[in-house]
Amino acid sequence: MAGFGAAIILGTLLLLLPVAKQGEGGASFIEALFTSASAVCVTGHVIVDTPVYWSPFGEAVILGLIQLGGLGILTAGSIILVIAGRTIGLRARMVAQTEARVMSPRDVRRVLAGVFLVTFTVEAVAAALITARLFFGHGYSFGDALWNGVFHAVSAFNGAGFALWSDSLAGFASDAPVLITMGVAIVIGGIGFPVLFEVRGNRGRPRRWSLHTKLTVVGTLSLMAFGAVSFALLEWTNPRTFGALDLPGKLLGAWFHSVSARSAGFSTVDVGAMKEETWLITDMLMFVGGGTGSTAGGIKVVTFVVLVLIVVSEARGGRQAEAFGRTISTNVIRQALSVAFLAVNVIVFATLALMAMEPFSFAQILFEVISAFSIVGLSTGITPELSTASHVILTGLMFMGRVGPLTLVVALALRERQRLYDYPEERLLIG
Repeated sequence: MAGFGAAIILGTLLLLLPVAKQGEGGASFIEALFTSASAVCVTGHVIVDTPVYWSPFGEAVILGLIQLGGLGILTAGSIILVIAGRTIGLRARMVAQTEARVMSPRDVRRVLAGVFLVTFTVEAVAAALITARLFFGHGYSFGDALWNGVFHAVSAFNGAGFALWSDSLAGFASDAPVLITMGVAIVIGGIGFPVLFEVRGNRGRPRRWSLHTKLTVVGTLSLMAFGAVSFALLEWTNPRTFGALDLPGKLLGAWFHSVSARSAGFSTVDVGAMKEETWLITDMLMFVGGGTGSTAGGIKVVTFVVLVLIVVSEARGGRQAEAFGRTISTNVIRQALSVAFLAVNVIVFATLALMAMEPFSFAQILFEVISAFSIVGLSTGITPELSTASHVILTGLMFMGRVGPLTLVVALALRERQRLYDYPEERLLIG
């Protein structure tokens, strides 16, 4: 938390420099702070038009903060998860090592090397493809194409959502090469390095995947399909969004918005013109987020899947939540419930605070709050119009959403103790 806080302060100071802003004078403190926090926390929320307001130096600072925040999240998250898995007691440690193939702290160097290799490989490939498309397909000069390619590849892989076009990706709503490239980069960055490492180590042998990897992959694909189908059905005839596109454009837009809504925050259509039903579906996807140990926010896919398994188990009259021939431990269930409960309460109280200060509708404010807490960055268009107090609250939500869930889960894991007694059970009436 201190590291991310220091990075945000450093970014704020750099963005306060007059050279970071176009035109005369410098940015205000809240503009610099909000933008820095959004970049470091890889959110993508903006209160000023990025390509219009910030100079090339300012854009470079934002790019550097995105990369710093993304790498910090990935390396710190992977290492903390490894170490935490080795410090929760011998019995839990042996079970975890058998099921999840957790690495020992001696493998930290290998983890770091893997994180850097995957990060820069994916970013380089995505940057090359986007650069080529802009240069050959859209008539950009090579310099502009390269800068845009690098910026958007880094922003996509880290799920940042910052774009150098004022309308995000609306100009590429039917451009399959650009959207598919960025969509794949978003998925890879948002699925989590623990899953990527295991899938790579067991190529062609999904049966050997740990339960965590299986649940993450199945949950990710299910949510992606659910979002794409829902967006297509709801916005198919909306003339202000997908209705203006041809068939391939509608299908591509629905898929890309489903991918982006859980991590990145890029948009190919005006989110503010979408139906409120679409906002609600987007709220749900943003709240869940991506994989553990990834650049995505939210309560995480596995947390959501565990909650679903708990409900399914209760509906079937089962004693324990199960999946793929494995039983979900009680400790994991408690952690999932704790994360979800606290996340809901943070969102509720932040929404109440903004509703008391702003004239916008409940649906719009809830959307902004969930987007900030889940570090997605999508907006109905009201973010720049909010008051300074609301911008401060959203900044706090971005920081909390970035470092909070991981910190909470690790804290819960490290506080586990083996108690030698239990109190007598007593049944309660629920419902």
